Amino acid sequence: MAEELLSLRKMQVLSWACLLILCCGSWFFLSWEFAWAVAVGGVISIVSFMMTHQDVARFMKSLDSSGEIQEEKKAQEKTLQVGKSRYIIKFWLRLAIIGLVLLMLIKSGKVNIFGLLVGLSTVVFTITLTTVGAAGHYIISSRR
Repeated sequence: MAEELLSLRKMQVLSWACLLILCCGSWFFLSWEFAWAVAVGGVISIVSFMMTHQDVARFMKSLDSSGEIQEEKKAQEKTLQVGKSRYIIKFWLRLAIIGLVLLMLIKSGKVNIFGLLVGLSTVVFTITLTTVGAAGHYIISSRR
């Protein structure tokens, strides 16, 4: 039941829905430029979250080991070290690319910085909503 509430697929769908609501609200209440900045920030945030999820899943899959022979253990340790290094390099590379994209967007002056920040917070909103929902479900189910 907890896995169903905290599903990453569900969080991704909720992230896109949250971004859509934020964009529509920004467009309706503020301006098209602000809504566009929210959309750009949200897409960057959600795509980064999805790519990080894939990398973590691959890394965790590489940790799955069941061999007990000494030579296999040494080979697995080497593979694990390569996996760690690859994960860390991908993480920092992704962070640098996001930083460069944000720098170019801000320097160009074509996006509203506050709208960009709201969009970049989309995944944070989603994680907060998911956590509050799971906690609420846990509290309600424990009262029965």
